[in-house]
Amino acid sequence: MKKLERSLSLPSVIAISLGGMLGSGIFVLPGLAAAQTGPSVWLAYLIAAICILPAALSKSELATAMPSSGGTYVYIERAFGPLFGTISGLGLWLSMLLKSSFALVGFGAYMLVLIDLDESYIKYIALVFLAFIFVLNVTGAKKAGKVQLYIVTVSVLFLIALSFFGLQNINPDFLTPFLTEGDKGLLYTIAFVYISYSGVTKVAAIAEEIKNPSKNLPLSMLASLVLITAIYVVVSFVLVSNIPVSELATDIKPIFTIADKLGGYTIGIIAAVVGVLTLISTANAGVLAASRFPFAMSRDSLLPEFMSRVSEKFKTPVITIAITCVGMMLVIVFLDVVKIAKLASAFKVMMFISVNMSVIILRETSAQWYKPKYKSPLYPWIQIFGIITGFFLLFYLGLIPFLAIGAIFLIGAIIYAFSNKENTRTGVLKKYGHRPALYLFYTKKKQEEIETKRIEEVDKNLDGSLNPEAGVVVPLLGNEQSAETLVEIAAAINKKETIQAVNITEVPNQTFLDAFMKDDPKIISLERRISGLSKSKNINVDFEAVVTHELSDTIDQLGSQTNCDWLVMGWNGRAHSGILVSNPIGWLLTNIKSDFALFKDNGVRYISKVLLALRPGRKDKNFLAVAERICAFYGAELTLLHVVSEQTAKNKIQAIRKKSLGLVSKIKTESDVQILKSNNPIDTISNQSAGYDLLILGTPQKDNWISVLFGTGKDKFTEKSACSVLRLTMKD
Repeated sequence: MKKLERSLSLPSVIAISLGGMLGSGIFVLPGLAAAQTGPSVWLAYLIAAICILPAALSKSELATAMPSSGGTYVYIERAFGPLFGTISGLGLWLSMLLKSSFALVGFGAYMLVLIDLDESYIKYIALVFLAFIFVLNVTGAKKAGKVQLYIVTVSVLFLIALSFFGLQNINPDFLTPFLTEGDKGLLYTIAFVYISYSGVTKVAAIAEEIKNPSKNLPLSMLASLVLITAIYVVVSFVLVSNIPVSELATDIKPIFTIADKLGGYTIGIIAAVVGVLTLISTANAGVLAASRFPFAMSRDSLLPEFMSRVSEKFKTPVITIAITCVGMMLVIVFLDVVKIAKLASAFKVMMFISVNMSVIILRETSAQWYKPKYKSPLYPWIQIFGIITGFFLLFYLGLIPFLAIGAIFLIGAIIYAFSNKENTRTGVLKKYGHRPALYLFYTKKKQEEIETKRIEEVDKNLDGSLNPEAGVVVPLLGNEQSAETLVEIAAAINKKETIQAVNITEVPNQTFLDAFMKDDPKIISLERRISGLSKSKNINVDFEAVVTHELSDTIDQLGSQTNCDWLVMGWNGRAHSGILVSNPIGWLLTNIKSDFALFKDNGVRYISKVLLALRPGRKDKNFLAVAERICAFYGAELTLLHVVSEQTAKNKIQAIRKKSLGLVSKIKTESDVQILKSNNPIDTISNQSAGYDLLILGTPQKDNWISVLFGTGKDKFTEKSACSVLRLTMKD
């Protein structure tokens, strides 16, 4: 599979983003928008920018984690799975195609100012320029980016100059009444102009062709959003303060009109030239981004394989560019583009809602491969704001947009049904979602089919290379503070002779596992260090490295293939168990067959004092047996701690003490029993942990209702502990 060339610099990316918004968003739409709300149209543009900010921040984060062609399609596919990926890819391709076609036809109004032709020729002229855009995109994104940079620079400078003179000729009479259609008119207009900002996130679709995407993608999105908001707000204010709304409402070439009024016919001609060039650049940016959606879908086996071919000479996806341009040609010739583009824009709003949801899903599930170099601030509130405002705007667009979304869902589902049947990708939500979430997206039969294929892939990947006699398996995910300390803890728990350490690398479903099977210096280093630990501590450790698409399933299969007693993993203290999503740890806690130990490493390297804190009567013997083995391994002392409420009767405390002393008297480790009265066990155990090196806890019996609903809780005992923590989950 050939890769696209990274040739786009930051200025070119900003230019492509601005080019996708400067066209119809300011050269055509302001008059139509003013007809809905009056002089308050500039406020509608401003509020729409605020509403689009969450999507820009979310896509900036997603793009730095997945800098590949396809943009929003890729993010939704990885989060929700290939079915919704197919629907989103189709919807995004159509909405961008239609919007670009609208821009290309829209420049006809400005072209009529320059040449004396009958309106019937406008579509033919649009087709000629479409052919030019096709050639430009085929010959390379770098050239397309350079053209965008020149056109956008001229357009921005002209609009700034126009605004400067327009602000000096304000007519206050034109600014009243501020809301001609009331609050509803303003809200409708916010939704109407929302699509004008879609270009701010459009560049994510060409992330694979951007230099240094982890830095340039967020910068380009945020910079272009700030710039375009200022342009939209100021220019729309200049328009309504210099031209009566009654005249502006039917004007689809408002920039020519204001230029002609302020500077005369010559300046108006210049405005028409700028309008033509800018609208062409909008169509160019649309083709550049839209063609990458079917390209990415083909690489994921959701569309025919030939659509993912890259030109040997130009290094561009010629076939998908051609298909996109043919689609635009049909739209220009046969369809009422304005109406259809408006319907398609509603699906764009839905995609922005999905983008915000994708960030929440990927963050909350803690997919190992999801490592964005840029993270959205104010998480998750900024995403929740984007989701709520998105649905609010869809509501004000009316019933027809919802019907259009339903139609695209249906077509996308049909395409998916006939796609590659060997496709086993499932999306993060399917892998780590709880049952109520899964039934929203998959039938029971489909779940069983996917699950069977996934397990077959995992078994094939492990390939029987694990030691079947290992007593403890240690999955290493690369985020451990010290892999050696984790293996030591496993050795302390182990009742058999051998420990199996397995370095697991999880990669997105679209990545071929074979590409990661070559030697990795980090894995070589890890194997050397564990081998050294094995010799110095006289413990038997086998080491293997595997690559997988399914982290949870792979860890689950480790236990099955080795018949181990324990799985021991590093942990950061998160204890998610939400209704819709859970992180891999949450999934494992409810699905793993062996006993399970989570080790929170707080940097303690010498364990001489161990604190075992349990609720009275909760498998005390089992936990004591594990604690005894750990103390024997390290030569440590053990304290058994019970925290009871301050209202507990003295005779009950005496009974607990008597039973606990009887238990610890049967172990060889030097031990003690402590019983403390407190109504705040978290703080009490936290204070006690300061005098110990390792705190051993059991898994909480149940979460509070907030954790259960939203999956955002932490293990507070672990979070507040002053020493390292080992949290044990025993199945028997």
